[in-house]
Amino acid sequence: MTQQSPNGQTPTPVSGVDDGAHRRLRPRPLVQPPVDPAYASAFGRPDGVAGAFATRDVPVSPVESAPPPPESLATAFGRQGSAELLQRPPQPVSDPDPDIDPVFWGDKPAGDPWRDPASGAVIGPPAVGEDPPGEPEQKPAPGPQLSIPELIFGRRVKPTALTLLVVVALLVGAAGGLVGWLIGRAGNPLTDSTVTLAEVAEGKERPAGSISDIAKRVTPSVVSIEFKGANVAGVGSGVVIDAGGYIVTNDHVVAPATQDSSAKLSAVFTDGTRAAARVVGRDPKTDLAVIKVEVTNPTVLQFGNSDELQVGDSVIAIGSPLQLSNTVTEGIVSALHRPVTAAGENGGPQVTYDAIQTDAAINPGNSGGALVDSRGALIGINSSIRTETGGSVGLGFAISGNQARKISQELIRSGQVKHADMNVNVKSVSAETSEGAQVQNVPAGGAAAAAGIQEGDVITKVGNRMVRNAAELVVAVREHEIGQTVQVTLARQGRELKLDVTLKSD
Repeated sequence: MTQQSPNGQTPTPVSGVDDGAHRRLRPRPLVQPPVDPAYASAFGRPDGVAGAFATRDVPVSPVESAPPPPESLATAFGRQGSAELLQRPPQPVSDPDPDIDPVFWGDKPAGDPWRDPASGAVIGPPAVGEDPPGEPEQKPAPGPQLSIPELIFGRRVKPTALTLLVVVALLVGAAGGLVGWLIGRAGNPLTDSTVTLAEVAEGKERPAGSISDIAKRVTPSVVSIEFKGANVAGVGSGVVIDAGGYIVTNDHVVAPATQDSSAKLSAVFTDGTRAAARVVGRDPKTDLAVIKVEVTNPTVLQFGNSDELQVGDSVIAIGSPLQLSNTVTEGIVSALHRPVTAAGENGGPQVTYDAIQTDAAINPGNSGGALVDSRGALIGINSSIRTETGGSVGLGFAISGNQARKISQELIRSGQVKHADMNVNVKSVSAETSEGAQVQNVPAGGAAAAAGIQEGDVITKVGNRMVRNAAELVVAVREHEIGQTVQVTLARQGRELKLDVTLKSD
């Protein structure tokens, strides 16, 4: 191997394999270390063997067989009474099948080359033979089934013995029942199965004016008012007050139906008749409204004079509380001329009316129903309750019948109603010696301003009615007609004054 010089001159040898005359030299002899004699005697070739394979003429020393086992082991583990070995030499077979290797345990071929260690690797027949073609697979027949006696008693029983056993069981049961019946009769001497109670043939006598008689006459004129829309639904009550199909109810019963154009308003009578209803007029300030249905020959309830009522008079409330139509409750008049105020519907004007207080059970759904006296005359329209539990606690309020008759008639005639008003803003006040409605503001151009009422005055009386709070002032003024002049008593700077006020419309 040569290397070119940088100046392009003759290359110089870099190895000892070239003598300079371009002649190839033989490799140097290998240096072999001496062999250890002990290793040579253990791993060396036998004497006379020059290569890896021994020649045929080299004698091979025979392999010494193991010594015979001790007699104790041969007795324990040897074959007793036979000198036959576990593996016998193959025996000749008569007419051997050339396709099946012979076996060493009999004249019949086994068909399994794995049982003959000396057999060659051949592909033999399958271990499980195939069914002959054309023959269907044979399903095993079901075994014998257990009979009822075998299942119950674990062995076969004769039919006669089984029948006898059933008869004996029936006789024992009948005897036990008879003994129990006899013991029961003898153990309770107070009972007698032969007694038949007598029944009264005639019906109960219901005199005229009884609660049942009044309910029978009044209930057909009280209806359930239902409304249902996309967003609203509810049930209230109403009273038929005219043969033309006019029904008086509370404004808060029909107000949701008037605010939802999809709501359908209907009246359901006691006989199940359902009629579509339309709103004739509403008076949110007194919580009254009138609706109309198209029916023929309805039962009409007549008004009574609510001014003739006295505390303690019997009254009956009829309506549909909690969606239970035709419900009748009875009570008394607990108080008269009880001013009641409530918030208006959806921000409307405040509701104020002169109420009849009763302890007759009134619940949600009674609103708009009838409050009748002992003669069955309409003396109030049930409107509200006062409660801390949400149910009736004996404090129910009804709009007086005289006020309901006046407002309903105006709504039927013109569709709207106006009330007398002093046009003054007041608040309830109470002192040690008196109480009343204190004037907070007197708008110009109103009835109060024209009469000379001033801010700070405390109104204590309107006409003949005492005024103890702001709500009572409102109902006292509304008892009069628009344009009527009424005397108003008030306190101003410790003096009592009486002024004549000509009422105007609200």
